[in-house]
Amino acid sequence: MADIDVVPAGIATALGSVARDLHTEFAGVFGEPTIERLLIDSYRELAANATVTRWLIIGTEQFARQRLQAMTHAEARPDGRAPAVLFLCVHNAGRSQMALGLFHSRAQGRALAWSGGSEPAALINPAVVSAMAEIDIDITVEFPKPWTEEFLAAADVVVTMGCGDSCPLVPGTHYEDWDLEDPTGKSVEEIRPIRDELVRRVDHLLAELGVISV
Repeated sequence: MADIDVVPAGIATALGSVARDLHTEFAGVFGEPTIERLLIDSYRELAANATVTRWLIIGTEQFARQRLQAMTHAEARPDGRAPAVLFLCVHNAGRSQMALGLFHSRAQGRALAWSGGSEPAALINPAVVSAMAEIDIDITVEFPKPWTEEFLAAADVVVTMGCGDSCPLVPGTHYEDWDLEDPTGKSVEEIRPIRDELVRRVDHLLAELGVISV
């Protein structure tokens, strides 16, 4: 595997297995060098902030797969692809993760979405996870991660939440800034109003994209 020497020896075997799975999944779409480059880069990005290293391989596989799916989407014909949204905040541990979970729940596969942060945290805010679980949305499968060029290129709409000037700007892409409180340090009770406002905004966005009726 290309550049495998940049990761610890104990990780290399596991990443090699992940690479083989991704080669099979994206056969005929992307070549092995592209897949392996993204896989190594995804590992490096997540390892920089990881506090639970045993999770790194699973996270790396998910992150690389999401980036490859975004690349596939970006290269599809505009008139034949589903709308795609990128949710951005600072730590990718609160607002953007709630918005992503709501989007996936309501879109039911009829639109795509990703999320990212300018300074990704190590873990999703546990109070945010609990607040979302109250409305039967499980966001524990997600994880904080940086935004990447693949997500930016694939997004029809970029929604920013508190990342200010650090948010990337892509000419020609539609941007929306959602002015919402940061849930960091807040209790579940304090997060509920933020969550409920996100429900309203996500539904409105999906309606504008023609995905649902409200």
